[in-house]
Amino acid sequence: MTNSQTNTNRSVVGLLALAALCASGYAIKHTVSCFLLAFVVAYLFDPFVIWLEKHRLRRIYGIIVLYCLLGVFSLFCIIFLVPLLTLRWESLLKNLPLYLQKGKEIVLGWKEHFQPVYAADEWSWLMDSVTGGMDKLLGKVGAGLYATASQVAFNLFNLVLAPILVFFMLVYKQTIIDGITVWLPCRHRETILLLGREVNASIGGYLRGQLIVSLIVAILSTIALFILDVDYALLNGIFAGVASVLPFIGVILAVVPPLFFAYIKFQSGVILLKVIASFAIIYFLEGYLIKPLVFKESMDLNPLLTIIVVMAFGELLGFWGILLAIPIAAALRIISRHWRRGDFAPEG
Repeated sequence: MTNSQTNTNRSVVGLLALAALCASGYAIKHTVSCFLLAFVVAYLFDPFVIWLEKHRLRRIYGIIVLYCLLGVFSLFCIIFLVPLLTLRWESLLKNLPLYLQKGKEIVLGWKEHFQPVYAADEWSWLMDSVTGGMDKLLGKVGAGLYATASQVAFNLFNLVLAPILVFFMLVYKQTIIDGITVWLPCRHRETILLLGREVNASIGGYLRGQLIVSLIVAILSTIALFILDVDYALLNGIFAGVASVLPFIGVILAVVPPLFFAYIKFQSGVILLKVIASFAIIYFLEGYLIKPLVFKESMDLNPLLTIIVVMAFGELLGFWGILLAIPIAAALRIISRHWRRGDFAPEG
């Protein structure tokens, strides 16, 4: 068997193993979601624990300090932020059917008062499709609320279990690394460890950088919508920050809800232009100022490949798949570069 055939067989086996892993992950997606939450949180806070270690504080005491700080922050959130978000969320769920009904009435008004000379049938079909879609969306609101309620138990379970997993991940980090290192083949051990450090730097830098970018986008969006007096400015701003995780299409998704609420409230084209201009400025600053400052190294991924990977992992793991798709793709890119360079080729 030639080297080419051997490499092809290895690639096929690797793809099959990856497919089996993805299928298994989807089957236990709630457990995987909890583990990923703990993993990402541990990944984000491990540099702080390392910094405390460098200042001669034992790791276990550094973790205790970290949990004390997180406890204070959590108490602040419970006292101030959670009640505010809960009130706004309950108000949104209560009033969303009214917004949709009002939106339908506006669309019907367009259909009656604006009749184009050309393509009148197409215009009528478009308006009917929009109103029909809003009717379906209105009918699904109740089902959506039920589905959201059914997820609350899993989310509460994650919130309770994740801190415990994070604690053990931080405490036994070096033990886990040493255990994995023992099983690495001796002749490729140094290469694999070097590869692991590269992947660690890439993934860690991306996760921490994306968290900072999302927070900045959420704050700027909330302030802009509050100034424009758009309803549910805080919730729309948080959604914009979360949407910034999505490459290329995140800005489109982020601007749709504010445009909807702004037009329902003011029914003016001017407010739509103001909202679009605000988000254009925010995402211009994000792309050309914030990200270059936050991300020290670019992921340097193909845009088409990036979108495909994000969509695929989003289908498999939901939000966590979307968040981790780009760093996973970057890690695979690093591994393939070492593979093509022959770092894993048999010696002699």
